[in-house]
Amino acid sequence: MSLKASHALVTGSSRGIGRGIALKLAEGGVKIAVHYYQNDAAAKQTLAMVRDRGSDGFIVQADVTQPEQIRRLFKEVQSQFETLDILVSNARPELAEFYRPPMDLTLEQWRKALDSQAQAFLLEAQMAALVMPDGGRIIAISYSPSGRTGSWQPWVAMGSAKAAMDSLVRYFAVALGKRRITVNAISPGATDDSVVSRLPTEIFSAIKAWHESGWTPMGRVGTPADVGNAVALLCMDEASFITGQTLHVDGGASIMDTVFPLDIQRG
Repeated sequence: MSLKASHALVTGSSRGIGRGIALKLAEGGVKIAVHYYQNDAAAKQTLAMVRDRGSDGFIVQADVTQPEQIRRLFKEVQSQFETLDILVSNARPELAEFYRPPMDLTLEQWRKALDSQAQAFLLEAQMAALVMPDGGRIIAISYSPSGRTGSWQPWVAMGSAKAAMDSLVRYFAVALGKRRITVNAISPGATDDSVVSRLPTEIFSAIKAWHESGWTPMGRVGTPADVGNAVALLCMDEASFITGQTLHVDGGASIMDTVFPLDIQRG
């Protein structure tokens, strides 16, 4: 698909990774529905930055854990854009709403994570497909280690939710394949201006030092722009045969062997 004259909804695009995605698409001429939950000022700033890049759009508020608000969100998108070419499902709650180890996790925290990820993506993909022309793009921002690791204990609710989202990506890729709508996931690693960077300062500093010391082959944590670049790649015409996949945008962190210390692996 050509990015020019396209329309995109990026949930959670008032800041962080969502903003990085919105701005990269705007550079390609895509008009952006800037979604936010609470931070109206940040959403307005994102829209201003979109316009600085020669594109346009509008801001729209919704709580993606609430099905009726997702329906209202898509009604607004259809009213403003008529059709939707690109959906990027990126919104998530703040850490305090779900960040608790398994033995302390409450049902409310569990539901907040699941509803904001798996349920939201399910409804968003269904509704996007109703207004999306053939050849559109649906992209979920995930964290794929969630489905195969358990060491990050306070991440259990979000990890389970992201694993369910990854599964939905594959099912929707099959369901929408005949319409040439591709459905993929992007799995960022540790990223600046993201949920990870909002951990206590000393924790994120330790994360950055660990990656810069060699755990990530590229020697740094990611940026929202890195994730935006990956989204733009999946939206290109040349990516029209890529569907049901997870693209790791982590500087190579996901290919590192966790069994042996780095000093041993370096030889």
